[in-house]
Amino acid sequence: MSPTYTWIVGSGGLLGSSVNRELRRRGNIVYTSNVPWSDHASAKATLMQDCAKFFGSFSDATWNIVWAAGAGVNGTSAAEFAEENALIADVLEQIAGKQSADGTFFLASSAGGVYAGAVGAPHNEETQVVPLGDYGRAKLDSESIAMNFGIRSGINVVIGRFANLYGPGQNLSKPQGLISHLCRGYLMASPVSIYVPMDTLRDYLYVSDAAEMVADTLTLSARRTTPPTTKIFASGQAVTIGSILGACRTVFRRRPNVVLAASPLAAFQGRDLRLRSTVWPEIDRRTHRTLPAGIASTLHATRQALGAGRGPNPKHLLPQQE
Repeated sequence: MSPTYTWIVGSGGLLGSSVNRELRRRGNIVYTSNVPWSDHASAKATLMQDCAKFFGSFSDATWNIVWAAGAGVNGTSAAEFAEENALIADVLEQIAGKQSADGTFFLASSAGGVYAGAVGAPHNEETQVVPLGDYGRAKLDSESIAMNFGIRSGINVVIGRFANLYGPGQNLSKPQGLISHLCRGYLMASPVSIYVPMDTLRDYLYVSDAAEMVADTLTLSARRTTPPTTKIFASGQAVTIGSILGACRTVFRRRPNVVLAASPLAAFQGRDLRLRSTVWPEIDRRTHRTLPAGIASTLHATRQALGAGRGPNPKHLLPQQE
């Protein structure tokens, strides 16, 4: 059996790095790209070169592209999000009409962003999307770019709407990733500010579980030709922010040092983001890492990252992924 070739854009991020490890473990030949977001022209040139290199490395093989890149968070400007999405469109334009349809383009999107204002939780793929800010609207724009590409080209496209990802590899310089920053606050004896209510519900998915689900999805997609597919990637077990603090207290053996704060960005946060996927349910039939075990692994990784001198401490934390 010939190997599968996979290109991961955003391989240095939380999801991308974990997907990289999982696909290599499964025997994929993996190419990776890190995007220099600070310079749009340089980012485009890098991706165009990497795209040509990737498709030039094989002639007749199953291939995947996993787009797990993105620098924007809640509070990023609409113009910056537009530049990020333009890169997706540029890469897909280079691919369209030039490659066989024996491949899958996988786009990592945000369940929290697109369902932020939705009602009737738990949300599934049929729930009406209601973004509350530029972050969620940008995610929907990126989904539309990918879906239109799939319809035009006949190449399989999968949109992955991810719950809150956590685990080793979180970028501590971003004002998101509540669990990682709670671990950092414990290790540095510094307070972490939270500006959503303690009963806010979120679905937390450990990143290696998410990577296994992505790998299984790519395998499933390769066996069939389907219209563009949207799937929620979640544990199916929502917890409150208060419960997360309780689990951290168990792992840390002391109460997390948190401060309740106020921020205008809180308006972009939904209160109840329980999630239940109804698409390709076979992907969801697995045992997920427990929250205490995941927090313990994140604590260990954060301790190592701090030892290497990485990760400033943002003032306020969002209970969101990306």
